[in-house]
Amino acid sequence: MKDVRPIGIFDSGIGGLTVVREIRRRLPAENLVYFGDTARVPYGTKSPRVVYDFAFQDTRFLTGQGVKMVVVACHTVSSIALDSLREAFPLPVLGVVEPGVEAALAATRTGRIGVIGTRATVLSGAYERSFAARRPGVSVFTQACPLFVPLVEEGWLDGDVTGQVAELYLRPLIGKSVDTLVLGCTHYPLLKPVIQKIMGEGVVLIDSAEETARTVSDRLLADGIDGGPGPASEPRFFVSDIPQHFRKVGELCLGESMRQVVQVDLEAGGTG
Repeated sequence: MKDVRPIGIFDSGIGGLTVVREIRRRLPAENLVYFGDTARVPYGTKSPRVVYDFAFQDTRFLTGQGVKMVVVACHTVSSIALDSLREAFPLPVLGVVEPGVEAALAATRTGRIGVIGTRATVLSGAYERSFAARRPGVSVFTQACPLFVPLVEEGWLDGDVTGQVAELYLRPLIGKSVDTLVLGCTHYPLLKPVIQKIMGEGVVLIDSAEETARTVSDRLLADGIDGGPGPASEPRFFVSDIPQHFRKVGELCLGESMRQVVQVDLEAGGTG
């Protein structure tokens, strides 16, 4: 029997739309509800306590929309608050760290893996712990790239400034001779052409959005809550601020139009 309840997805801004895009490619019939916390982006510069608070507010909003699953399309929240969310909410809560780690281990030839992410994600040590738990002995090199999120939020996906910033961030990883690079933030796949050019074609880029969509599909089937076959659904989009800008940049990310973006006030618990 089909479960037509939506999948809930949240991120600090537009980056999680890369996860929406991949889920729609893999599971076009699933209903999706997306929340982008555009009033408080980025999460990667916040303290763990603040990240916890934001994560719980975002998840409560989505559960209020009647979702059957929550996808935390934010590496910062996945690195810091995922276990707490899983304990607190009685539905599947999936993150984006574990799928990326599994894909990187399958791809690496030398065991030298790079991870780029927000400052909070890197400082959390979540990737090092996850790699060590699955395959002790791999060499993991992390690099914080704090300017990548604001560049993406502004829609600066290429050009001289973006290229120069990317080269400064990625140069240390080139020096470590990594053969695999995890894009440890859902904003980063939007910069994939720039990152690939700098790292070189010999380095495999792991897009956590693609891997997360695969994990979502597997979990829906395993839990018997998949929507089954059917016509393509239209996602619903909510943001906490500046819906016009979200829509403009978001349509570039998705490659399709957004019929409606609704602004909500999480503190008030309703639409603004």
